[in-house]
Amino acid sequence: MSRPTTVPAAVAPQPAAPGVPHTLTEDAVAIFTGVLLISVGIVFFTSAGLLTGGTAGLAFLLHYATGIGFGKIFFALNLPFYWLAWRKMGRAFTLKTFAAVLLLSVLTELQSQFLQLSQLQPLYAAVAGGLITGTGFLVLFRHRCSLGGVGIAALYLQDRYGWRAGKVQMAVDCCIVLLALFTVEPMRVVWSIAGAVALNLVLAMNHRPGRYMAV
Repeated sequence: MSRPTTVPAAVAPQPAAPGVPHTLTEDAVAIFTGVLLISVGIVFFTSAGLLTGGTAGLAFLLHYATGIGFGKIFFALNLPFYWLAWRKMGRAFTLKTFAAVLLLSVLTELQSQFLQLSQLQPLYAAVAGGLITGTGFLVLFRHRCSLGGVGIAALYLQDRYGWRAGKVQMAVDCCIVLLALFTVEPMRVVWSIAGAVALNLVLAMNHRPGRYMAV
């Protein structure tokens, strides 16, 4: 009779470690860090005459069309998404997202007082701005926070159906940037798409279900 096969302890599957909740202070610092990075990325885009994707991209298009401040439009566009966030993502996520949206709205209105770029090559601005902004989104996502709008929908779809948030946001971002063909010269739209791809590659490669254990 053959002896039962045993699995060595060194290679036996280990139970997943439980997630370690972030403290309130860690969440606050992360929200400020992520939003600050995103606001810097937005400066890169706007200094080179480029656009971003997501809700921010829609806010830019409306800003260019109406002359109303970006921060005011961005804050208003996010209002309908808080209901979805409250129902599907929970109170803590919604409150953190509201705080992040409010902070970004304020920072983008004041950013010119802190950071001004006189000359920036468009392709560099697109790639660098996309990577900086993507890193900011990654910080927010890992602390169960977003900047509303498409971010809320992307996180909900990832939690509900397992769709990667980065891929969802990339598809939506590319569609929004293509709308800019009606207001921006085609070459700048091409650079803007490169920025959207750079941004969302950061998320697609680093924000996957089960990879990051803290909550």
